[in-house]
Amino acid sequence: MIDPRGPRFVAWITAAVLAVALLLSNRAAGFVLVGQALVFALGSRGWSPYQLVFRRLIRPQLAPPDELETEAPTRFAQLVGLAFAVGGAISFLTGAATAGIVFTGLALVAALLNAAIGLCLGCELYLVMNRLKPTRGATA
Repeated sequence: MIDPRGPRFVAWITAAVLAVALLLSNRAAGFVLVGQALVFALGSRGWSPYQLVFRRLIRPQLAPPDELETEAPTRFAQLVGLAFAVGGAISFLTGAATAGIVFTGLALVAALLNAAIGLCLGCELYLVMNRLKPTRGATA
C-alpha cells in the first residue's frame, strides 16, 4: 500500500523532465527520454528514484494520508510511461522528430493530469483491463 500523494509528486517531476525533453534538440531529447525510461522501468518494479525522494524527504514532513492505495495500478502506469518514453527516445534518436514529439507530448499530458488533478490514465487503464479480464471458471 502506498501514500497516494507519492505518485502525484512523482508525476510533477516526470512532467518537468518530459517538458525539458521537448525543449531540447532531437539527440539530447532522446537521451533525456532514455533516462526517463530507466526511471519508469525502475518504478514499474517499485524502485522509483522519484518515489524514494518523496518517501525520504517529503513524506516525513506531511500528516499521515487519509487512506492508502494499492500499488499495482501505479506500477502498471509506470510500464505505460516506459512504452511512451522508449517510443519517444527511439523516435528522437533516429531523427523522427514528429513521432518523438507525439510520444513525449502524450506522456507529458498524462503526467500533468496525474500531477494536477490526480487522474492517473495508466491506473485507469489497469482497472479497465482487470474488469475485462475473464474470470476463473466463466464459460463462454
